[in-house]
Amino acid sequence: MSSTYRPTTRADETVYRPGRWLALSVLVLAVLLVAVDATVLGLATPFLSEDLEPTGNQLLWIGDVYSFVIAGLLVSMGSLGDRIGRKKLLLGGAVAFGAVSVLNAYATSPEMMIAARALLGVAGATLMPSTLALIRNIFHDPKERSLAIGIWGAMASAGAAVGPVVGGFLLEHFWWGSVFLINLPVMAVLVLVGVKLLPESRNAVAGPWDLASVVLSLVGMVGVVYAIKEVASHGPSMGAGAAAVTGAAALYGFVRRQLTLPAPLLDMRLFRHRGFSGAVLADLLTILGLSGLVFFLSQFLQLVQGRQPFEAGLAELPAALGAVATGLVAGTVARRFSVRAVVAGGLAAVGLALAALTFLGQSTGYPLLGAALLVVGAGAGFSFTVTADVILSSVPKEQAGAASAVSETAYELGAALGIALLGSVLTGVYSGFATPAGVPAATASAAHESLGGAVEAAAGLPHGEAAALLGAAQEAFVDGLRTAAGVGAAVLLATAVAAWFLLRGQKLADGVEH
Repeated sequence: MSSTYRPTTRADETVYRPGRWLALSVLVLAVLLVAVDATVLGLATPFLSEDLEPTGNQLLWIGDVYSFVIAGLLVSMGSLGDRIGRKKLLLGGAVAFGAVSVLNAYATSPEMMIAARALLGVAGATLMPSTLALIRNIFHDPKERSLAIGIWGAMASAGAAVGPVVGGFLLEHFWWGSVFLINLPVMAVLVLVGVKLLPESRNAVAGPWDLASVVLSLVGMVGVVYAIKEVASHGPSMGAGAAAVTGAAALYGFVRRQLTLPAPLLDMRLFRHRGFSGAVLADLLTILGLSGLVFFLSQFLQLVQGRQPFEAGLAELPAALGAVATGLVAGTVARRFSVRAVVAGGLAAVGLALAALTFLGQSTGYPLLGAALLVVGAGAGFSFTVTADVILSSVPKEQAGAASAVSETAYELGAALGIALLGSVLTGVYSGFATPAGVPAATASAAHESLGGAVEAAAGLPHGEAAALLGAAQEAFVDGLRTAAGVGAAVLLATAVAAWFLLRGQKLADGVEH
């Protein structure tokens, strides 16, 4: 698909007005809001586990229900923004995100926490596609847009860095719920400044918002992902089979409905563009390989290596620094070499870094871990920035919301699948460790639920038995982490090969759009 060109008019002079960069600064606040929330949860997990006492399955749900819900609603919300206005949806979503963050902070049970995370997913689904769609409509020069997308991605990575550091500081001085309250000042600035700086944009001929498609999308995505999670955690079952069939049927119905509607929520013809489809697939599989490992890394740093939350947050900084550095130059590098070289090379780098983590041990020094995280961040920065650029450049700007939503859906679905699959791999290895002699059955059962449960259970035992139980649990956790890293490495390296072929001949645009 290509944009329609017309002679430059006075209205086109806004292409080069400096206000577009001020508007970008507001958009990246929204990205920061979501990124910080996603990363602080990992650090807060040990504290949350001690206070709310979730089971291992509930802990996984707390980690991934946000991604399940947001993945199910992103396409619908991106399409809604195309219809009612992306600025309106973004600012309304930001207010809701802040309000639901308070509910997360004061959750008093695992069930309440899971529900609060699900509601946060509803609010979060309005933010990410709106930010990318507004970038597509604000920046008409492809080279400027590449830089803007690079800054957008860099801020997401900066949020991933700021989250653990700020969250670590809060966890050392306040209760775990405080990590969610840091969303409130960011949300307040975003809304107050965004009202004045952000331009409104919408698709004037988008047609009505089809509620039946919304329901089919949500039921389909949640059903399929839930089924995968259940099979990965507990093996095949009637419930998982029913969820899979229901989800697959709903997604089939969604696709069929989009092909027949005069104004679909998602134009399925977008997927005929090989570059668009290849970039979406690369995003999904990359996050799948990364997210399960990253979710458990904070627990490794704190509960295995004994680092304080703030120190654990600082230890994860190299990944964000690498992503920021490469994200800012990814568009330039892709134009000088090729899109497929940058994306495939970035994915391969991440895969090799994860492969190095299969040698991780309880006493592994920080240089190996820090170097691996730096390479992971650098590779991901190259890949994500260029694939986001490809996805946005493949569609007319009127469909930017729907295209952005597809990109973000791949990201969130990959995150959900990664936590479900790789997290279940880790949990499966961990839960099989042998209980040391003398540990009561009830204590052993609690210890096998999660590493946080083992730490809490060991606190009530005599010193010798406590040390034996904790040592066995930590060793099993590291074994599981190594296994998950190996699976993630295999996924990333296979994705690098696929990207090399799928993105063949793909180039980033150079000419100014009007």
